[in-house]
Amino acid sequence: MSASRTERLLNLLIALLNTKYGLRRSELREKVYHDTTSSDVAFGRMFERDKGELRQFGFDVEAVTDTGWGSDDPATTRYRIGKESNRLPDVSLTPEECTVLILAAQLWEHAALGSAAVDAVRKLQAAGGLVDAELPTGVQPRIRPAGQAFEDLVAAIHAQHPVRFSYLAGSTGQEQERLVEPWGLGSRFGQWYLVGHDRGRGDKRFFRLSRLTSAVTVLEKDTFTPPAGFNVRAELAGLAELPVQSAVLDVEHGRLLGLRKRAQPLPDAAPGAAAPGRPAGTDRLAVPFRDAETLGEELASYGPRVTVISPPELAAAVRRRLTAAAEFADRPLPDVAFPAAGRAVRTRKRTSEDQLKRMLQLVPFLVHNQGLHISEVAARFGITRKALEDDLRILICSGLPEGYPDDLLDIQWDDDHVFITQALDLTRPVRFTVDEACALLTGLETLNSLPELAEGGALESVTLKLMAAAGEEGVKAAALSGPEVAPGDSAILDTARAALESGAQLHLRYFSAQRDAVSERDVDPLRLYSLDNTWYLEAYCHSAQGLRNFRLDRIEALEPNGRPVAATAKPADSFPVKLFTPNDDDTVVVVELAPRGTGLADDYYAERTAALPGGGMLAEIRFGSTDWLPMFVAQHGGMVRILQPEALAAASREWLAAALTQYEAFPDRPID
Repeated sequence: MSASRTERLLNLLIALLNTKYGLRRSELREKVYHDTTSSDVAFGRMFERDKGELRQFGFDVEAVTDTGWGSDDPATTRYRIGKESNRLPDVSLTPEECTVLILAAQLWEHAALGSAAVDAVRKLQAAGGLVDAELPTGVQPRIRPAGQAFEDLVAAIHAQHPVRFSYLAGSTGQEQERLVEPWGLGSRFGQWYLVGHDRGRGDKRFFRLSRLTSAVTVLEKDTFTPPAGFNVRAELAGLAELPVQSAVLDVEHGRLLGLRKRAQPLPDAAPGAAAPGRPAGTDRLAVPFRDAETLGEELASYGPRVTVISPPELAAAVRRRLTAAAEFADRPLPDVAFPAAGRAVRTRKRTSEDQLKRMLQLVPFLVHNQGLHISEVAARFGITRKALEDDLRILICSGLPEGYPDDLLDIQWDDDHVFITQALDLTRPVRFTVDEACALLTGLETLNSLPELAEGGALESVTLKLMAAAGEEGVKAAALSGPEVAPGDSAILDTARAALESGAQLHLRYFSAQRDAVSERDVDPLRLYSLDNTWYLEAYCHSAQGLRNFRLDRIEALEPNGRPVAATAKPADSFPVKLFTPNDDDTVVVVELAPRGTGLADDYYAERTAALPGGGMLAEIRFGSTDWLPMFVAQHGGMVRILQPEALAAASREWLAAALTQYEAFPDRPID
C-alpha cells in the first residue's frame, strides 16, 4: 500500500475533525483528494471505503443533511467527525490497577491480540492514565498461542465474516467441510472452542480448534449478525466434560516414564517378556484419558515406542497424525532460500492502515513526551528509525485542506530530539478498537483465576474503569474468553516464589520428557511465568551451567538446599520469557511449515523465515537437542517437516515409517 493512501486518509481525518458544519463530498473531492479524473461512481466507492477505514480506527463519520427540500440529495450531504465522540475517555489508574492492567496486557504478548494489547496500553500511556508499577514476583502469566486458526477466527468474529474449514467430528470420526458464522472463541477444559452457527446444519455448534484439519478461510464478502448479548463464557459453561476412558497401550519396556506415571499395568506376562498378542520388549498398560484427540497427539509423538491397542478411535487419531506427517515428509522439496540480509521475523505484511494507526498513536505520544530522542521513540513503537522518519515526514505534510503553514502538523527532529508544536486536535488518543478492548478485558477476566490478584480490589476496579472507557467495543469483548491460568499444584509454586523473594538456592528432582529421564539439580531461581496454567521456573542450572526453564508439573521434589543464590546469571530482559535459550553449539535446523503450522515459527523463536507459495513457510530454528525432533514432527501431524540437515530429515522419516509399520503389522491385536 502506498504512502499516498496513508497521507490521504490522514488528511481526510484532519479535515473532518476540524469542520464545525461539515464538508460536502464535492469539497472533499477537490480539496483533500484532488480528484479530477475519476467518475462520480468511482470516487464515491473510494470515499465510502475510506470512511470504513476511519471507522475501524474509531472515528465515526457523521452525515449531516439539511431539512426540507433537497435533503435527500447526496450532493447536499455534509460530513464531519465529532471531536469528542472518538476520543478515549480519561482513565485514571492507581499503581495497583496499573500492575493488574500490565499483567493482563502481557498475557497476549506472544499470541493473537498481542499487538492490540500493546496499542491499547500505548493509548493509556499517551492519555496519562498509566503510572509506574512494579510487577509482583512470580506472577507473569501468558496465554499459549493457539495457532493461525485462532488469529483468523478472532479477526472473523470481530469483522462478522463467516468462515469455512474442514473439521473432524468427534461423534462420527468423519472429516467434513463446515461453513460457520463465528460468534465467539473461548477456552474450556484446557481446549479452545469456537461457538457459532453452522449454516450447513442450521443450528448452533461447538468446534474444538484441535479438530480443525485445514486452514480457516474467512469469507470477507459475506457478513452475519451475532445473537444479541452473546457471551462465550456463559455458552461454554454448559459444556459437560468428557467421561474418563481407558486406553490399552503396548509401551516399549523401560521408556516413556511420563506416560507410565499416569498408567496402570495390565495383568499379563512379566514386564518386557513376550505374551500372546504382545511383542517382547513391551509392557501392556492402561492409561486413563478423556479425549482421543488430545491423547492421540501425545502418543503420535512417541512413534514406534508405543502402540495403541484400544479403543479404535484413539488408534485412528494416532494413525491419522502419523500418516499426515509421513505424507508431508515425502512431498517434493521446496527451494530453501531466506532473505539475504538481516534476521527475518514472521509478521503480517505492513499496510497503510498499520501506518495510519501508528501515526494516530504517535501524535498524542509526542505531545505528552516532548523532546525524546528519536531512537527512543522508534524503540517505543517497535520500528526502525527510518520507518519512524517516514512517518514523521508524512505527518508534517498533513493538515487542513488548502490551509496555511500554521494549519499543518508541526514536528521537528533536527537535533535527534522530537518536538511537536501543532497537533490539530490529534492530542488525545482514539477510543479503543474492538481488538484492543478485547485484549485488555479478556486478559483481566483471565487473571480472575489467580487468587492473589482476584482477592484484591484492583482487578475489579480496573475492569470497571476499562469497560466504561471502551463503551460498545467493550461489550463485544464477551465474544472471547481466556483459559484458566492458575497452577495445578500451588505448593511447588509457593516454594519457588518464596525462594525468589529470599534469594535462596533450590534443589530439585526433575523429569525431562525430551530425555525421558529424571535428574537432580541445584538451581538459582530467577523468574516464574506461565503458559495458560502450565507454569515454568526460569533458573540458572549449576549442572548444565546455563539458563534452563523447568515445568513445575514435572518437578517431583523442590526444596531450599541451604545456600544462597550464586548471582551467576540474570533473567533475560525480554518478555515473554523464551522457553528455549539459544547457545553457540545449537544445531540450526531448517523446517517447512504447512499453512496451519506457521505459528510454530513464533513458538520456537525462528531466526529466519521465508514465505512459500500457498501460505506455507520456511523457518530456520536453533535446537539444543535434536534427538526429540522426530517426536516433534510426529506430534504435529503434517504441519511441519525437517528439510536440513538431511540426516535429521531422514531420521524423522524413519521414525514415522517405523511407527506406521507396527499398526500395519498388527491391525487387530487381541486384548489379553
